[in-house]
Amino acid sequence: MNQSAQNGHAVAPRHRVVIIGSGFGGLFAAKALRRDNVDVTLISRTQHHLFQPLLYQVATGILSEGLIAPPTRDVLGRNSNTRTLLGNVTDIDLTARTVTSSIVGRETVTEYDSLILAAGAGQSYFGNDHFAEFAPGMKTIDDALELRGRIFGAFELAELASTPAEIDRLMTFVVVGAGPTGVEMAGQIAELSQRTLKDEFRKIDPTRARILLVDGAPQVLPSFGQLGTKAQRQLESMGVDVETGVMVTDVDATGLTVKDADGTERRIESYTKVWAAGVQASPLGKMVADQSGAETDRAGRVLVNPDLTLPGHPEVYVVGDMISLNTYPGVAQNAIQGGRHAVKLIRARLDGTPSTEPYSYYDKGSMATISRFSAVASIGKMKFSGFFAWLMWLAVHLVFIIGFKNQITTLLHWAVSFLGNARSERTTTAQQVYARNIIERLGWDEAMPDLPRVPGDREGDQDAAPAPAKRTTDPAA
Repeated sequence: MNQSAQNGHAVAPRHRVVIIGSGFGGLFAAKALRRDNVDVTLISRTQHHLFQPLLYQVATGILSEGLIAPPTRDVLGRNSNTRTLLGNVTDIDLTARTVTSSIVGRETVTEYDSLILAAGAGQSYFGNDHFAEFAPGMKTIDDALELRGRIFGAFELAELASTPAEIDRLMTFVVVGAGPTGVEMAGQIAELSQRTLKDEFRKIDPTRARILLVDGAPQVLPSFGQLGTKAQRQLESMGVDVETGVMVTDVDATGLTVKDADGTERRIESYTKVWAAGVQASPLGKMVADQSGAETDRAGRVLVNPDLTLPGHPEVYVVGDMISLNTYPGVAQNAIQGGRHAVKLIRARLDGTPSTEPYSYYDKGSMATISRFSAVASIGKMKFSGFFAWLMWLAVHLVFIIGFKNQITTLLHWAVSFLGNARSERTTTAQQVYARNIIERLGWDEAMPDLPRVPGDREGDQDAAPAPAKRTTDPAA
């Protein structure tokens, strides 16, 4: 019903805000709306909020996935006006103002008065998506757990290998992309081999592992200026081979082919590859752009109005990694500030004073760790490196971990890993290594055939045929 009777009077329905995505932009927008007289529905394809900058620490055994990915329902539990829905958004109808999401055969349509599109970005393989099978990215928990299995598993298999060539291939780790994620990943693999694993094997010497960091750019951390040069020197002092001006042209199970600046192609034998180069905005950006006539850039980001609204649709706000505006970076702070700006404009609309105040991103700086006790930080015109920058990195990242309990536990894990040699999260399973590719090949429904399509429709009958997809209109919309 659009109206309800209360004390004999018709009560107008509350303004409906739908948020797509549980990343920084979506989550902080939902939290900001906690006390507003609106009904909020947050739709996400995962049931957790992911603190993506620390994924590499999950992959290298420092942190557990739960510490950087708290349940969204837990985070928003006190938002009495907020409902969370698990589902993959398959359609956005700008004319009807509806969002269609699907999960395991069930389709739900949610109506909105205001829409905040904060679906983020995924890994880009620059048109070579088949690389993903052999070189996982660093965008999801599945990616991080798979890489954990591949990294630690490579050392285990090297201990069993019978030829020097096979040992070399297993103990060669290639990280593609020399941005913050690639630098941090390469540094942690080096620390694993040099410190954590050095006395644990009898046939192989983990300290002789070869770690390569390759990138087509002319330097490490291009956006950091001279700090990139310092970072490269630190990595090289740790035994990381840094190769810039190098393009990856092919990837397969046992290695990759690269092209040097002079056009020479060569092969690098390696079982373990990490892809940390390039991002591609959610395809939902192109979906709404096609309907509205807006443009998108090469990375799929939407060219939004200065106030973050979609051209021709003042009720739709696009934030975070999905926007192309003033060359703003795709970082957490941009998403947070964008989400809050959208909330500010929604409030103005509700107050009867619609605003087109332009969004202005305040750059709070960039940071990247290289190893324990060493990092680089760029904050405005100030540049820091070494131990002081590392302390700054610790403090900033600790603040943005959601939940006091997770913050304390993370601090303890860091103490164990950085002050000692141990890594408490080294457990790996075959499921972690292989599940991502299997799910992608089969599709969600085929990969999880025993999950009921409609609650109760297959109880006690695991051999029954899947129930047909059921389309519902969200009763809370």
